[in-house]
Amino acid sequence: MRIARILTRLNLGGPARQVLESDVRLMQLGHQVRVYCGEPEAGEGDLTAALEGQGVEVVRVPTLARAIRPMKDRRAYQFLRRELQAYDPDLVHTHASKAGWLGRMAAGGMRARVVHTFHGHVFDGHFSRAKVQGLLRIERYLARRTDQLVAVSEATRRELVARKVAPVKHIRVVYGGADVCGLSELSRSQATLRKDLGIGESDLVIGVLGRLAPIKRTHLALEAFIRAWPDLPPARLVFIGDGPGRLRLEQDLEKCAPEIKASVFLAGPWANMATMLPDLDLLLSASRHEGLPISMVEAGACGVPSVATPVGGVGEFVVPGMTGWVGKDVPELAAGLVALGVDAELRSRMGRGARDLALRQHDGDGFADRLERLYWDTLEGTP
Repeated sequence: MRIARILTRLNLGGPARQVLESDVRLMQLGHQVRVYCGEPEAGEGDLTAALEGQGVEVVRVPTLARAIRPMKDRRAYQFLRRELQAYDPDLVHTHASKAGWLGRMAAGGMRARVVHTFHGHVFDGHFSRAKVQGLLRIERYLARRTDQLVAVSEATRRELVARKVAPVKHIRVVYGGADVCGLSELSRSQATLRKDLGIGESDLVIGVLGRLAPIKRTHLALEAFIRAWPDLPPARLVFIGDGPGRLRLEQDLEKCAPEIKASVFLAGPWANMATMLPDLDLLLSASRHEGLPISMVEAGACGVPSVATPVGGVGEFVVPGMTGWVGKDVPELAAGLVALGVDAELRSRMGRGARDLALRQHDGDGFADRLERLYWDTLEGTP
């Protein structure tokens, strides 16, 4: 099978890391894979070299970027159209909004079957109501031209059906995959985060992973930490990632007491999860919306439970009392940080539960197998 995969960018986010996880395995299964992507934004990191190092061909698409820029988007569409015609794939798989729009339009009229994955959606918290209605019209139109839609969680599928993007029978749920087996075997002695940041081995380290963007509500994660801080053992909050929300975090930190400022680190992007995740004790997420964050899965594989808002597909991995704590607002998130922060046995038990669920539900080999089955079904016209 000849597969063309189209993403907006190969940054350190979940979609790109899942491409790295799956495409090497798909090639080992005998398929030919070519990845098309734009340039990552500043501070996002870039997985292109890692993917190419595994033998996957990557084609950079000039002018393909996350922001809506009509003239540049048109050139990106034209480039993709020419590339796909020359490559002549059996199947085109697009990801997320911008690459999904341009990639599916570029594949129109060709013999290739088309698959699109929603890693969440942009219908909440990103745009005005008028723009959201426009985006919904685009997605509904493109859905009718897509052979198979994929959602990364049951919650994402429910939201797409509720917004009439497509009927439930046209959307298949495929949980994302990661190298959970490899991560589950790591020990803290192999990690370097604490050493690199000068954090003590006995300190409680709480990580916030992902792009520093408004939808992630990192300012609420900081508020939850500040609220919990007096009741925690010596604790450190580490933001792993970068983005437009960094300036607000820096401004908020300037208003904090000196002891809080000394306990919070803006570490920027961290390409090697294996050198960071085992050093965490907890993962904290205050997002307004999520599909199903692969960072939670990877942290869980390392035995790190999550304290998170119950949005999108988060509840399909963060199970209260088993793999983590869910809280709908700052007080509830802070309560979760304290409950797990002061009770090492509870934290360890939930970490074991998160590791077990990651291994059972998000194994990389299983992910590649699920994708391959989906591709064959799509080519054969099987719903």
